[in-house]
Amino acid sequence: MSVKIRLQRHGKKGKPFYWIVAADARSKRDGKFLEKIGTYNPNTNPATIDLNLDGAVQWLHNGAQPTDTARAILSYKGALLKHHLDGGVRKGALTQEQADAKLAAWLESKTGKVDAKKAGLSKADAEVKAKALKAEKEANEKRIAAQVEAAKAPEAVVEEEVEAAADTEATVEETPAVEENNEETEA
Repeated sequence: MSVKIRLQRHGKKGKPFYWIVAADARSKRDGKFLEKIGTYNPNTNPATIDLNLDGAVQWLHNGAQPTDTARAILSYKGALLKHHLDGGVRKGALTQEQADAKLAAWLESKTGKVDAKKAGLSKADAEVKAKALKAEKEANEKRIAAQVEAAKAPEAVVEEEVEAAADTEATVEETPAVEENNEETEA
């Protein structure tokens, strides 16, 4: 029986969530499996991977072949490195303490890189929010200024109407006098 370490899809449409499983190569993608090794959630940034490192390495020792995506995940989490170092221990090239120290150093550097990426993403989010807040404040200031001008505009219109009415009254008073003059000249 050929054993594969592969992904088993779960989650709803458009929101995949995967189990990392050791399964018979002949079984269906989402069918029977021998052991659940971990989970993989690509919906988060960076992707969330929860892996039983010892279980994955044990399956690799037993001859399980990972698929391409599973191999990338195992490499990312250090399972392939641990498998490689265990091979060196079995051959006598390393001691178990040296192998553990190398794996711990690698895992620590990998954790630092992931934390740096998370910090960069949160910093970028903070910058985007700051820009949006600044743009919103500018829009509010423009809106308030427009409302203030609109409030002043009716006062100016009222003043112009009063002046226009005064001009009209003066014109009305002058107009009958001209008509009277016209009547006198015609008579």
